[in-house]
Amino acid sequence: MQWRALVLGLLLLRLGLHGALWLIFGLGPSMGFLQRFPLSFGFQRLMGPDGPASPAPGPADRPGTPGGPTGPSWLQSPGPGAPAGRQRAPRRPRPGVCGPAHWGDVLGGRGRGPDEYERRYSGAFPPQLRAQMRDLARGMFVFGYDNYMAHAFPQDELNPIDCRGRGPDRGDPSNLNINDVLGNYSLTLVDALDTLAIMGNSSEFQKAVKLVINTVSFDKDSTVQVFEATIRVLGSLLSAHRIITDSKQPFGDMTVEDYDDELLHMARDLAVRLLPAFENTRTGIPYPRVNLQTGVPPDSNNETCTAGAGSLLVEFGILSRLLGDSTFEWVARRAVKALWSLRSNDTGLLGNVVNIQTGRWVGKQSGLGAGLDSFYEYLLKSYILFGEKEDLDMFDAAYRSIRSYLRRGREACNEGEGDPPLYVNVNMFSGQLMNTWIDSLQAFFPGLQVLMGDVEDAICLHAFYYAIWRRYGALPERYNWQLQAPEVLFYPLRPELVESTYLLYQATKNPFYLHVGMDILQSLEKHTKVKCGYATLHHVIDKSKEDRMESFFLSETCKYLYLLFDEENPVHKSGTRYMFTTEGHVIAVDRHLREAPWKELFPEEGGRGPAGKPTHRPKAHDVKVINSSSNCNRVPDERRYALPLKSVYMRQIDQMVGLI
Repeated sequence: MQWRALVLGLLLLRLGLHGALWLIFGLGPSMGFLQRFPLSFGFQRLMGPDGPASPAPGPADRPGTPGGPTGPSWLQSPGPGAPAGRQRAPRRPRPGVCGPAHWGDVLGGRGRGPDEYERRYSGAFPPQLRAQMRDLARGMFVFGYDNYMAHAFPQDELNPIDCRGRGPDRGDPSNLNINDVLGNYSLTLVDALDTLAIMGNSSEFQKAVKLVINTVSFDKDSTVQVFEATIRVLGSLLSAHRIITDSKQPFGDMTVEDYDDELLHMARDLAVRLLPAFENTRTGIPYPRVNLQTGVPPDSNNETCTAGAGSLLVEFGILSRLLGDSTFEWVARRAVKALWSLRSNDTGLLGNVVNIQTGRWVGKQSGLGAGLDSFYEYLLKSYILFGEKEDLDMFDAAYRSIRSYLRRGREACNEGEGDPPLYVNVNMFSGQLMNTWIDSLQAFFPGLQVLMGDVEDAICLHAFYYAIWRRYGALPERYNWQLQAPEVLFYPLRPELVESTYLLYQATKNPFYLHVGMDILQSLEKHTKVKCGYATLHHVIDKSKEDRMESFFLSETCKYLYLLFDEENPVHKSGTRYMFTTEGHVIAVDRHLREAPWKELFPEEGGRGPAGKPTHRPKAHDVKVINSSSNCNRVPDERRYALPLKSVYMRQIDQMVGLI
């Protein structure tokens, strides 16, 4: 009888355990779930109570097939007759299989109370905490800026560990990492001008403007990259000039006594020194570098990246429209059109490196990171500023190709099964996967998706980069998503993730993004702050440092963090619509920049299309920007205080980067 009682007891114990699991986790009678839940890099699908939440396996689900049990769906190649990367529509769950609503209950929904993600990120962000984070961001900028002025000015950058200045590497002209950027023109001071204004520091802004006018010259024997000089220096001069001459003065009194358009004249002087890059090229695509005194070096490279050659239109276009001189916009627009004409006829994609004389692609990789990022960004932003429909047409076509060939993962961000959406690097001609890494510059793309209204997809991609940040306390320059490990380990204080966080908050007003910003602020304070500023992380794992603070840390990283927490900033409340350049310089979107007086004299310079028919140029009120919600598929108000990405999908991403 004892053995019968023992068997009965064990049976009752098993039934009790099953019942508890059913009530607590919604797992049903099978214990196998606990063994099959995916703990590796998306190699298995999300599991329902009866196994994989998917229909009967097809060829792609068999072992050894990309996208099947042995690899993430991001490795999948396109099926016959389908464009690479095109995803199937979300499936309806089979009877008895849990759909998305069920997963919200299983991992933190009705009946259990909030899970760890909801406890950490949901709910309001207290005003006192927001003010504290705003002040911390301002203090971060002030600490870096003051130390630059004390220890480095008039040199280009601050070495924050040794508390010294840094300029061009005259001893090693091949040190392009330094010489492409540093031109011996007080780069950090120039790049930080509009950040001073946005933070409301009128006295320091006025002092800095006078210093730039009185001490900075571009008549220097410096060979610089055209792209870096344009976005960091030319863009900042134009932004500061517009702030000074704005009759509304939304940031406070930023006028400068006896100002006579000196910054605009300096911008023109610099742009004229960059113009030789556009000469003597068979394609119209510019040389990558010029000497500010002598022009294109005799030994100049004929190869340039797509972003470097095709991301000049915003700054050159603003300059042309302020001066009434078409030269600058014309050469920049010609370069964009030349690159666009070289895209693949099959995929519509562009490569990342091109020969400026032959027009042949040297680098055939198509992605969203280094070499291509700001090319796409400036197609859209040029349209926002100037209202030229051809810019929007190019962006729309580019975005369709990107979605068709670069995007992997499930169709919907917040619904369905499979790996989360990710944009991978492919061959521009075939659309086939070229490698399994992404770089930190790609973290800008969710922000660009917000600008064009694809907020839901932006939420997923941003969450992936944020998970990487949480794992390392920074973004490694290159991350291998298949190996779950960094490939290039340094972090130079880049702003791209912060920028996307700020824009997603502006689009959704979801406090989740305030928590993200707080995480980033605290990580920067903990891991990068040194004696005289903030230092580049040489190694994101051991947190060793390099003695360099790049100018974009003050121009972008600190600015976006500050604006994220300063809800009452004039950027948000003045009634003026603003756009940020790729270097984070603020530009008011107004009617004046949509006026191109030369088009009345030379209609062929954009007034007519290829067939000689007039092209449509939208008027100022026709173009909507991020401040206007009418062009944006905004996240519903009822989700304002819910997680922007469901807990089950956040947990999935955390698993895929090795956080859990």
